[in-house]
Amino acid sequence: MSELQEYHKNLMADIRREADASGIFPVEAFFDRMTERLTEAGELEVADRAYYQSGEGGQRLRVDGYAGDPRDSAGVLGLIVCDFIDSEEVQTFGKGDVPPILNPLIRFLKKARSEDFRDALNEVSPAFQVSDLIITTWSQVTKVKLILVSNRQYIGRDDAVKLQELDDVPVTWSVWDLARFERFDRSGQALEDMVIDFAGDFGGPLPALKASQKGAALESYLLIVPGEQLAAIYDRWGARLLEANVRSFLQARAKTNKGIQKTIKEEPELFFPYNNGLSATADDVACVRTDDGLAIASISNLQIVNGAQTTGSIHTGLKSAKEQLPQVFVQMKLTVVAPDRSEEIVPKISEFANTQNKVNAADFFSNHPFHIRIEQFSRSVIFTARDGERHDSKWFYERSRGQFINARVRLTPAQQKKFDLEFPKSQLFIKTDLAKFEYSAAGHPHIVSRGAQKNFAEFAKEIGEAWAKSDARYDELWYRRLIAKAIVFRKLETEVPKQPWYEGGYRANIVTYAMAKVFHDATSDKQVLDVDAIWRRQAAPAPLLRALLVAAAEANDVITHPPAGVRNMSEWAKQQACWNGLKGRKLDYDDDFASCLTLVESVRTAVRDARAKKALTASINAQTEVVKLGAEFWDRVMDWGRAERKLSPKDFQILQICASMPRRIPSDFQATHAMDLLQRMKDQGYEVVA
Repeated sequence: MSELQEYHKNLMADIRREADASGIFPVEAFFDRMTERLTEAGELEVADRAYYQSGEGGQRLRVDGYAGDPRDSAGVLGLIVCDFIDSEEVQTFGKGDVPPILNPLIRFLKKARSEDFRDALNEVSPAFQVSDLIITTWSQVTKVKLILVSNRQYIGRDDAVKLQELDDVPVTWSVWDLARFERFDRSGQALEDMVIDFAGDFGGPLPALKASQKGAALESYLLIVPGEQLAAIYDRWGARLLEANVRSFLQARAKTNKGIQKTIKEEPELFFPYNNGLSATADDVACVRTDDGLAIASISNLQIVNGAQTTGSIHTGLKSAKEQLPQVFVQMKLTVVAPDRSEEIVPKISEFANTQNKVNAADFFSNHPFHIRIEQFSRSVIFTARDGERHDSKWFYERSRGQFINARVRLTPAQQKKFDLEFPKSQLFIKTDLAKFEYSAAGHPHIVSRGAQKNFAEFAKEIGEAWAKSDARYDELWYRRLIAKAIVFRKLETEVPKQPWYEGGYRANIVTYAMAKVFHDATSDKQVLDVDAIWRRQAAPAPLLRALLVAAAEANDVITHPPAGVRNMSEWAKQQACWNGLKGRKLDYDDDFASCLTLVESVRTAVRDARAKKALTASINAQTEVVKLGAEFWDRVMDWGRAERKLSPKDFQILQICASMPRRIPSDFQATHAMDLLQRMKDQGYEVVA
């Protein structure tokens, strides 16, 4: 069985399991699963389900979802159509099969711009809401992206193909097929290599100054990029140019800088001296020699890691300042980073380049210590089997895309069965899932509703600031409580569609709102929800589930009955006012809901006990390591520290004890100090000799 066939088999099993457990259609489960990948890959910023179909043959209309308000994504209107085939075998389709799938979406787009079409629909219809959004925002739409999402393998080679223009607005289409999703899930790479051919496609090579010596660890260049060229490049590739983590951060943090746009319109010749320029990376560059010196003819997989707002503002100039754009120039610092070193180097470039936004590393990167720690907990912390199950298990945290699939695929069939028992697929979660669980419980359902990437960016900023102050709170107990929130969230996901009041749609919004409401209502000066009981049982108790469903019904009511003048319910759910509306409602939970609560002091005591246990374990481990390294080792450390004048009297005293083993054995406190001292001396230049 090929990797693609294996991927298809597992994907279909997951979709059927999700559909059966939640009582939803398989195509809906497919939409939810795959659009998560679209937002993570930067194809769209958010994806909301809005299914509508009518007519037959040449009159057929269909839409499965849309990419939120175009005003929040530089004027890009995204529409999604699903091609889902319930089959055991991998099916294929070619370019000739695309029109019957895509044309109904194109017809919908054209119809949706008509007020007559919109007004003939029921106001609660998803089609009405998408149509109303298109009519309201059309004057600000700069591009339409039609995305065909399929679980078949596409044997064409088209990507971001321009179809036509609609009132001078370019319309493109692209296919996300089974093979593309498989590449993304296995490695995070779903797109073909992006080769920017300046010489052939964008007016000519860019003059460059090499900023690295021969044999340097990294190859670097300084370039001056004409605004017209940068705008044209962004117009073609869009968010693919923006390093994924920077993109997700910036789209949640700020609108396009009005000051930059003002300079382009009013003082374009001063753009270069006023602007800080771009920092970018690439897999490779092709250089040529011209009469004027060195120039770059093409760049492979350009990623802008600092300067997203500058790039977006210059692109906006294509429409708002076309006459001024030829006078705009921007500097670019370009570093060539081999793909196998990108995870090591690119985060550092991004972190240091984004100083004006005071960006923290956790805002961006999967290799930040927070994510590494959660990954370590996920591989070691065992949870007791649920009632009726035989095997204890773990939750698998995938901090970078592909870890789960690649960990499993290397195993023998027998080892895979063992792996599946240890790490059930239903207990796999990624960074954006973690952020959803935490922010739902913390009372931010309106932020969760804005989409996985925007929610993660907000959460990451908070984590980054908190981690910089102290990482102590993110211990094993914090991780166990995270898993309790995951259990609540995922249980609600399966239960909401089964409720008699549920009419389809807005499930994601209802889940996060209901969870936020129950956690909010459970919290007082004296009591909070007992999440420790949840992770111990690996299940939400029945009284809690009943309370969650009471809150879910109320959340559904709030979301589907927006105030006068608000027509789009998905967009309404993204507003603070929507959360305030639910938060202020008094709900009648069953009397036994009180059994799900615990005293605040008990929660604090558990934290203190966990930290004391951690400290004890750390000190025992330190003592063991000091003894293992031996007296001669510590004697050398002491000699170096004394020669370099790096030791305080206390340091010297403790090292003397370590160097006199086994006659004297350092206490656990002394051993901890010795290990900390050793790390400090390494940072100051001491080289460990085995």
